[in-house]
Amino acid sequence: MLKHLMIAFIPLALLLVLPFSLRPVSKFEKVAAAEKIVIVSPHSETIRYEFEKAFCEYYQQKTGSAIGIEWRSIGGTSDIIRYVNDRYEASFREWWQQQDELEQWNGEIAQSFKSPGILNDPSASESAKKARRIFLDSETGIGIDLMFGGGQYDHHRQAERGFAVDAGLLKLQREWFTPEIIPQQFSGEIFYDTEGRYYGTCLAAFGICYNKDRIAELGLESPRRWDDLADPRYFQNIALADPTKAGSITKCFEMLIQDQMQRVEDDHEQGWRNGMNLIKIISANARYFTDSASKVTKDTASGNAAAGMCIDFYGRSEAEWSGICNEGVERIVFSAPRGGTSLSADPIHLLRGAPHRQGAIEFIKFVLSEDGQKLWNYRVGTPGGPVKYALRRMPIRRDMFTREHQQYMADAATNPYNDASGFDYKAELTGRYFNLIRICVKCFALDPLPELRAAWQAILEAGGPEKVPAAMAEFNRLPFEYRELARIQRELSGGKRENILAMLKQQRLWSEACREQYRRVEMLARKHTVSKRDVLSAE
Repeated sequence: MLKHLMIAFIPLALLLVLPFSLRPVSKFEKVAAAEKIVIVSPHSETIRYEFEKAFCEYYQQKTGSAIGIEWRSIGGTSDIIRYVNDRYEASFREWWQQQDELEQWNGEIAQSFKSPGILNDPSASESAKKARRIFLDSETGIGIDLMFGGGQYDHHRQAERGFAVDAGLLKLQREWFTPEIIPQQFSGEIFYDTEGRYYGTCLAAFGICYNKDRIAELGLESPRRWDDLADPRYFQNIALADPTKAGSITKCFEMLIQDQMQRVEDDHEQGWRNGMNLIKIISANARYFTDSASKVTKDTASGNAAAGMCIDFYGRSEAEWSGICNEGVERIVFSAPRGGTSLSADPIHLLRGAPHRQGAIEFIKFVLSEDGQKLWNYRVGTPGGPVKYALRRMPIRRDMFTREHQQYMADAATNPYNDASGFDYKAELTGRYFNLIRICVKCFALDPLPELRAAWQAILEAGGPEKVPAAMAEFNRLPFEYRELARIQRELSGGKRENILAMLKQQRLWSEACREQYRRVEMLARKHTVSKRDVLSAE
């Protein structure tokens, strides 16, 4: 009987075992016995593939040893920042609780060990300052070596918290960090940290992507400024990404606000109002807010949206792909708004307590070297270029924009250092409120999107903003003014439980207030439309 049962189970066992025995060995398993580095990154698979392949070959040639890369894909930049913050708190708490001579772990320690200004805060307790000093002197780690990608704002925040540490490249490769190769600042943006805690690796501009065919169908001209997306003909034809999930779209919104503030010169209050209300109209024109920034360009290319807001390389990459799929005809165009965007860096940084520090530093050096920089914009198959994917990003090194290199570039006619002239990002206007801008867009537009859209539709059906001044005045009302941002940010900042609860409660109140506001707008606009019909009927 047992023999028959065993024979019966053999086919089932083969079905279970065979897939595992035949599966291909992953890239990481092939080098599992050699060195490795661990990288957390919001970058796409295309970027990870090309840099992993090129770096592993470079490292083998340089050292004679094999190395592998273990990628941690947490999500977008905002998701990564939350993950890293939580991991450092858990790791430092675990270490702290093992030290008999230290006081019991508490909420004050949890908040103060990562607080940038606490050592110079006269109101902070000595216990809080001690926790901060101990953390900064420690090698507390989270099992990850590098954060690769994301905006300068988030990398700067990690550096201030003490999570990003000096990789030593300002001394090791001093010749790179000059105005002629990698400037420290350009167009008002910071390209690398003066203490070496993060380094820009490539450049990004923020702007508008649009579908040429859909634009023609709607009777529109190609959008050239942020204001163009407020045209009523775009109603339900714009694709937007959720700024709380995608740092790149938050930067788009910040650029839009900067553009409006700089147009009115010193009247920052009016510039803020103009910027936020323009965002509300563009949001009212939107088909949706998506969690994925790359979906914006995909839907625009396919014609599901006429236009969208995006980072430049998403637009260029999707344009190339649409050309491949449509016999050389590119369906989508990326346009940087005239005088409406700066040039931003996309950095990399070494994490405190990196378990594979030397290999990680070698990776940073490679990314900033000429060989690494070629990958960003060289065409597939060109000498030193990517082998499979065209990345369509702009290298940060100025010495890459020469005839020698541009002959191999996918965007040979583009020199971002020339194209960005005419707009200077003024960090003092909006930089410190970057995270608050995310919250504002969420509460003023994303959460109450159905009510916002209905209000805007009612205004359009009434004949447009100029026909319903009362409704438009209500539409343009904001919960707070620019001069109140500093106070609001202070009240909602920090990681204390009461601050987090206060922030969530305040966001809910703003969202509900905006819903009610947009319902009043719709009522005012509908009332005007009914009155107009009554007059026409009487005539």
